[in-house]
Amino acid sequence: MRLPWLTLTLHSAPVRRAASFVPTSRTTDAHSLDLLQEFVSRARRLFVITGAGLSTESGIPDYRSEGVGLYARTSRRPMEHAEFVRSAKSRQRYWARNFVGWPQFSSHQPNSAHKVLQQWEERGKLHWLVTQNVDALHSKAGQKRLTELHGCTHRVVCLGCGAISAREELQRRFISLNPEWRAQAGVVAPDGDVFLEDEQVLHFRVPHCDDCGGILKPEVTFFGDSVKKGTVQFVHDRLGESDAVLVVGSSLQVYSGYRFLLAAKDRKIPVAILNIGPTRADHLAELKVSGRCGEVLSVIHPL
Repeated sequence: MRLPWLTLTLHSAPVRRAASFVPTSRTTDAHSLDLLQEFVSRARRLFVITGAGLSTESGIPDYRSEGVGLYARTSRRPMEHAEFVRSAKSRQRYWARNFVGWPQFSSHQPNSAHKVLQQWEERGKLHWLVTQNVDALHSKAGQKRLTELHGCTHRVVCLGCGAISAREELQRRFISLNPEWRAQAGVVAPDGDVFLEDEQVLHFRVPHCDDCGGILKPEVTFFGDSVKKGTVQFVHDRLGESDAVLVVGSSLQVYSGYRFLLAAKDRKIPVAILNIGPTRADHLAELKVSGRCGEVLSVIHPL
């Protein structure tokens, strides 16, 4: 979405097709599809964990995929929580880059995999869905029984008073404060960040909380921070009510998601994994299916 009143000039890299962010994979074999169908059919209260591999098919790159993830294509790394909190310059750089990337990042739409999972919820198959993604695509698809484990970039939190506000409102404040600011940017990262040089952000102005003057931060768990204990316990409770776990599009390299696979093992809850490439929890799964999330889920029926 372009904002006609914005004087910022955004020179983006050519828009890449969604497929360009999805790792190369073979077509999933019929036997694996049959086994996954059987696994889903047996489940009565299915617990689903999703990761960045689900959103690559919507055109959002992930971090770790071989060859196409941001870690493979650049030396840049995501913002660390401690750096954001202690450094005004780091916050200025983060918000300037996020401001440039926001129109493109916020315009991404759910793909077929998001829509299938929402339909499974409607039909009573899916008991709860936990996503490690911060892109709001599950919400856009209409998912209700949902926990955004790492928060969501579409919300902003004040570190002083805890007030929550909409990211779109902050975008309007950025525009008001920076009417002449210009920058050049490239591909948008999984958290809405883009890559700008430090000298490009020197004059970018960042607003404070309207209520208390505090620091504004995306309501997401930055690297180096931890998920709130209450959220973790809530997810454990939903897992305890479930009779099967399906991982979709996640390597589970981050412990905040992996811990629920360890808990499933302790509870003797069967696990299936749909992902391109190895995951941290392959040894915990009774079934591992390699394939594109949308293509595979679209042929699995919630019987």
